[in-house]
Amino acid sequence: MRVSVQAQPFDIGAETAAFAAGAGGAGAVVTFTGLVRDEGGTLSSMEIEHYPGMTERAIRAYVEKAAARWSLTDVLVIHRHGTLRPGEPIMMVATAARHRAAAFEAAEFLMDWLKSRAPFWKKETGADGAVWVAAKDSDEDALTRW
Repeated sequence: MRVSVQAQPFDIGAETAAFAAGAGGAGAVVTFTGLVRDEGGTLSSMEIEHYPGMTERAIRAYVEKAAARWSLTDVLVIHRHGTLRPGEPIMMVATAARHRAAAFEAAEFLMDWLKSRAPFWKKETGADGAVWVAAKDSDEDALTRW
């Protein structure tokens, strides 16, 4: 199980291939990659801040919960910080399990948790200046199913 909070870009294909190659005993591997969205075409950058150490511990705790709940054979979470541009990968979740339903559910659980509870702070900069991103009700609602 690997959690990486990093500034540097990651190669989606290479990470997926390495994860799948190490997922011995799994019958399913599910991956998700989130990209910096530019709804409306006005975003020039997104800046993501976090507290090193605290963020990794929080993510690792939820990875451990997901691994136990869905009997995962492996998990990968990569989340970037720093300044990112529209279209760049911002995060990746990969889960491996004996069966596909468990791999899908665990990946969705981790994605929902990362979106609404992981200790990151996001600031978007565009033509009208910079604004901190507020939590969305829809993201909070997504957690109720878990």
